[in-house]
Amino acid sequence: MLSFPSTGHHRTRFYCFYETYAGIKIACSMPMPKLERVRDFVTTPPSAEYFQGKLAEGWQLVAVEWERGASPSSHPGEDIPFGLRVASDCRRLEENPEEVQVLLLLLEVLVQDGTLSTAAQRINDRGYLTRDNEPWTRTALFYLLPRLIEVGPRLCTSQEWVERRKHLFNVV
Repeated sequence: MLSFPSTGHHRTRFYCFYETYAGIKIACSMPMPKLERVRDFVTTPPSAEYFQGKLAEGWQLVAVEWERGASPSSHPGEDIPFGLRVASDCRRLEENPEEVQVLLLLLEVLVQDGTLSTAAQRINDRGYLTRDNEPWTRTALFYLLPRLIEVGPRLCTSQEWVERRKHLFNVV
């Protein structure tokens, strides 16, 4: 058990009392005794003897602090939508070019009536990985479909999609 005196907590406190001189109430202040605080860092739960020893030394228990590791499943907020990233100014979202390419490749395969397995293979062949640095699977692409539906209108009007569509229908 480590014991560190907390130097920032030595304070002189004042208390007020009133005296009356010739019918006039006068406020006076006197310094209160300084307080000393110590924070003990423990690696095991303290025993009853520990508390008895502290009480015998004149210490008074004033706080108990608890700590635990955060559970890995708890996220501080929601995920950034696929296809976007935090801008360099940290105040807005901007397009993530690599993720937009994945969405465009998926859209391209679906427009040609391809399967999610075909889309996963084509995306992996181009070297794109998921946000977890894993190869794309049909299941991962299935969970991406709601996002594709959400951004589809914007993707379908982009200049890049217009160019791709020309090549798609010329090949088919």
